Order: sequence, then C-alpha cells, then structure tokens
Amino acid sequence: MEENRIIENQELNIWEALLPVLVLIVLLAYNVSVFGDDALSGSNQFILLIGGAVAAIVGFFNKVSYERMIEEVANNIKSTTEAILILLLVGALAGTWLLSGVIPSMIFYGLKILNPTIFLPATVVICSIISIATGSSWTTSATVGIALVGIGQAIGIPLGMVAGAVLSGAYFGDKMSPLSDTTNLAPAMAGGDLFTHIRYMALTTVPTITITIVIFTIIGLTLHPAGAADSKDLLAAMQEKFYISPILFLVPATVIFLIVRKTKPLIALLAGTLLGGVFAVIFQPNIVAGVAGVETLDFRSAYMGVMKSITVSTSVETDNALLNDLFSAKGMAGMLGTIWLILCAMVFGGIMEAIGALARISRVLLDMAKTTFSLFASTVASCLALNVTASDQYLAIVVPGKMFAKAYEERGLAPENLSRTLEDSGTVTSVLVPWNTCGAYQSGVLGVAVSDYFFYAIFNYLSPIMTLIFAAFQIKIKMLKEKPQVVVI
Repeated sequence: MEENRIIENQELNIWEALLPVLVLIVLLAYNVSVFGDDALSGSNQFILLIGGAVAAIVGFFNKVSYERMIEEVANNIKSTTEAILILLLVGALAGTWLLSGVIPSMIFYGLKILNPTIFLPATVVICSIISIATGSSWTTSATVGIALVGIGQAIGIPLGMVAGAVLSGAYFGDKMSPLSDTTNLAPAMAGGDLFTHIRYMALTTVPTITITIVIFTIIGLTLHPAGAADSKDLLAAMQEKFYISPILFLVPATVIFLIVRKTKPLIALLAGTLLGGVFAVIFQPNIVAGVAGVETLDFRSAYMGVMKSITVSTSVETDNALLNDLFSAKGMAGMLGTIWLILCAMVFGGIMEAIGALARISRVLLDMAKTTFSLFASTVASCLALNVTASDQYLAIVVPGKMFAKAYEERGLAPENLSRTLEDSGTVTSVLVPWNTCGAYQSGVLGVAVSDYFFYAIFNYLSPIMTLIFAAFQIKIKMLKEKPQVVVI
C-alpha cells in the first residue's frame, strides 16, 4: 500500500481514458449474454485482457512505453501476492474443515439453534461480530461465512440471500474495526487519525447496518424455507456420517484467536488448515480412509486423505442428496479460476494506471465538484470508477484519497469527511464487482456468483447512498476550525 502512487499523463484526454472502460463494459455485457453464469469460467478473463490491450494501444498513442506498462502490471500483480496465497489457503482450509467435521458440526448446531425466520438477520450480526474482532471480511467469509452458507442451503434459503447477509455483516466489521487495513488506510490518505475516523464513520455506518438488519428481518418473516421441514432428517444423516461435537470448534476458535492477536492471516489460515487435518485423522478416521480410497487407515493413507482434501476436490457421500451437494470442497485447485480472474483484472488495472487513465478520470470528476455535495458525489463516483477499472479495493481508496485531500481542505472540510466517504464507497462496493479482487475472492470462497448476491448485499450498496444523503442534507459535516488561506502566486 505504501508503494501506491498516482501516474498522470498530460497527453491523455478524458475520452481516451474512458475508451478502454467503455470497450470493457460493452464486451463484458455481450460475453455474459452469451455465456451466462459460465462467463467467469474463462471468457470474462480474456475480455479483461482485451480491455488491457485497448488501454495499451491508447497508451502507445500517448507516448507511454511498453516497458512502463509491463512494470505497472507487475506492480499490480505483486500487490495481490498475499491475496492469492490467502485464496489458496482458504481452499485448503475448507477441505480439511470438511474432512475433520468442523463445517458439518457448524451446520449441525446452526440448524438446531438458528430458526429460519431469524436466520438472515442473525447471519448479519454474527458476521459483524467476527469481522470486528478479526478486522477482516475475508477471514470472516472464509470461516463462519462458509458454514452459514451451508446452513442456509440446508434449510432452503436462497444462497444469494445468505451470501448477501454474510457480506453485509463482514464488511460492516471490516469498516469499523481498528484492526482492518482499509480502516487504517483511509484516514492515512485523507490526513486524519484512526479513531476520529472510526467515530465519524459510525454516523453513517450504524444507520446503514440497522436498516440492513431490519430489511433482512422482514425478508425472513416472509420466507417459507422448503428445507426447514427436513431438518431432523438432515441432523440424523450428519450424525450417522460424522462425529459431531463442540470440541471440533477448537479449530475455528484457534484461527479467530490468532487473527485477534494480530497474527498474519496467512499464518492463521495455515494453522487452521493443519489443525483441521490433525482433527480429521483423530475424529473422522473412516471418512479420511474413504477419501484416500482404503478401508483401514494407516499413516500413508491418512496423509493421502488429508492431502487430497487440501489440494483437490473432495466430497463426502451420505444417504441425503442435499448433504452430498453440501459436503463437498474444491481444495486449492478450486481457487485457481478465481486467481486467474484476479491476475487478468490486475493486467487491465495496471495498464490503465500506467497510461494515466485512472488519474485522468479522477481529475475530471474532481473538476466537476463545484459545491460541497458535488465534492462528496465526485469522491463516491471516483471510488466506484476505480473499483470497476483498477479492480482493486486499495487503489479505490488511495487514488481518490490523494486526489481529493487538498480539495476538501480548501473547502474547509475536516479530513474525516473524506476518509469516511472513501470507506463508504471504496471499501464496501469492491465486493459488488465480479472482476475486482474482493468480488472474485468472496464469490469464489462462498461459492455464490456476484450476480446472485448483488441485490442482497444491502449494506454494501446502501453505504455510498447513505453518505450522499448526509452530504445532501448537511448532516454531521464536520468543518475545520480554521479554513486554510489559499495563496495565489
């Protein structure tokens, strides 16, 4: 994040900067109309490369060298290194948590405790708490999020609804937690301090999450889950196949404890994966043997079974067809499609950055801001545009943050106005873009397409609307004590 910088190109005009974006949007729309849900299997990735090629052609006509574009692409891909490794470990973790009975136990007790009527609002609250504690929406969705999607599927709630509730809660906590990287990055870009930023952000965030919970409560009251009546059969089938016990919760509890203690996510997820493998051998020896293709478990077959769950697709067969769909994990191999999407998105974003298109688009939006409200609106539009074009949550905070900081100061606006707007529009909307690193990650981890959960990610699209409402009606717009003097030389 410290290496993020803004590249401006005086040779580039706004129409040239927008051309690759327009081409990308048109091609993606046509591609989705042709391939439907299969578009993310590879064709969308190639469209991102085509968009990058168009941007490169624009760059060549504006005196940007091939070497410079490749350098920016390399920097972009380098910035996703941790995200890619996290994705691989999440795939591994899901495999061993299935094999060890951790996920089945979560689903088992969740079915017994969570009434279908209150399931969706409870999901929002649970994910909010975990995300505040860990400071990470990614860790939240990779642990309790996966289990909650499984519970929702078991009781017959549409997966898009469940994923939307998971992400609403996860991104609320990600915004408000002092442990979150974006929560620290936004005030750093705006020139404010962390805890002032969090307190000021609560003014828009708390009403937004409250409205979200109310809407999900109303949805829950109108639902009549088809699978609710079969819960007893599901519980019996799970107990017959797995050893179900609260002791298995030691595995996710360990991961959450490590994250809360500020352990790096990669280390925590690796620990959770390995611990899941150990618990699988101890508590589910028959299942490990079945995955390994043997009848009697020994050291060699135990190693084979655990490694299969970590690396490739595995499934546990039961007498219940619904559970057979539920108890399958894709392993590390299942995350390669998402990683492919991220890499192609970084190519497009890197070239757009190298040719100066991102800075030009943000600059035009800034020039359009003649009033306080239009300044807030331009910030929101810039964050949204960066999430779509740069495909990266951090750039959607860094570029507008650097561009707009001086304008907010000149208008006499305190820096927390900018930092709050960056979070309300940059952090939370990244998950609504399929080729953004966040959208690709969450879709891959939860196993739900962005198009399926988009409408139900209520907190995520309501947040920028809320910040614009506050700006339009001048609600809690904090001013600097002394408006800076502008010196013209």
